[in-house]
Amino acid sequence: MNVDTTKMCSHLQRKLFEEDGIYHPLWLAMQDDTELTAVVRSRQLHIYRNDKKVLVLAGKSAPKIIREDKLCELLPK
Repeated sequence: MNVDTTKMCSHLQRKLFEEDGIYHPLWLAMQDDTELTAVVRSRQLHIYRNDKKVLVLAGKSAPKIIREDKLCELLPK
């Protein structure tokens, strides 16, 4: 999965791409799931499954679960 990180919040980049980041397990799972796509909008990562939004990740605010999805189970409690 390719994501244009140039417009992504630096806090989110650290949480997502660094091995000790809280969203890193989520990022790894996204790599193996061919039904998922992701787009950076307003410095946030919008994640879609089969063209339906399921999750929005931001750097400093809590993730927004739009639809229940198996990917959401990987979010930290």
